[in-house]
Amino acid sequence: MRKQCKGMFTGLLFSLLLSGSALAQGEARTAFGPGEQARYRVQYLGVTAGSAQVTVGAPMKQWGKEVWPIVAVAKTESVTGVWPIKDKFVSYWDFGTQRVLGSDMMEDENRRRRRVRVKLSDDGRSAHVVKQKDGETPREFTHELAEGTLDIAGATFALRNRTLEVGKEYAYPVFTGSKSFHMKAKVEAKETLSTELGKQEVYRLRVYTEFSGNLKSKRDMVAWLTADARHLPVRVEAELALGALVAELTGYEQGKAVAPAPAATAKNDT
Repeated sequence: MRKQCKGMFTGLLFSLLLSGSALAQGEARTAFGPGEQARYRVQYLGVTAGSAQVTVGAPMKQWGKEVWPIVAVAKTESVTGVWPIKDKFVSYWDFGTQRVLGSDMMEDENRRRRRVRVKLSDDGRSAHVVKQKDGETPREFTHELAEGTLDIAGATFALRNRTLEVGKEYAYPVFTGSKSFHMKAKVEAKETLSTELGKQEVYRLRVYTEFSGNLKSKRDMVAWLTADARHLPVRVEAELALGALVAELTGYEQGKAVAPAPAATAKNDT
């Protein structure tokens, strides 16, 4: 059971909690800003398996450009059948152009460490990937990308900046660091959801992905985002190959409001 569940918790955080796909362009506001912090409880098969924290960091320089680091940290609790995990994922969000420049993934799973760095080209049409396990030589790869490709975190935060409408679907290419695919998110309904932070008016979205292996979905994932200007993810449910996973919001601090620069209108809305 332990071997089967290795990486499942992190997969939920970085591939489910940070799901949804639409390019944040042409909007007159931003739903998030530096200083925002959201905390989540993650359950596996009905039992609390760990926690996650997603933070929008202060502006910094990366690859010669000013970015907002979107930092997600996941760790497991002492639960039978789950590896000890403490992973960190940083997506570098270029606020000026409303695109992702790359990411760093630091994995610490069952006391085995690995790092993955992804750097997108200036035109966004390719990615240079470096993967390294502790004590081993780095391996480097180059992947061709479709125009407008985002990583999982960038796609989610981009979606939050969109004007969500019931019945509308958003679909854009996503690159995980090893695989590219189109992710689709359809807004199914507006409803009221009870959360630890009280009752929230939310949009319910059905999210289609193409994950494989342990993260392969038996059915489409479902995510709930607040219906206010924040579009904050408050709950995500997924029925995966190895069981049901749920992430629920338990704490939140709002960040600084910043007006984005004008950009081209996003494509692929239907």
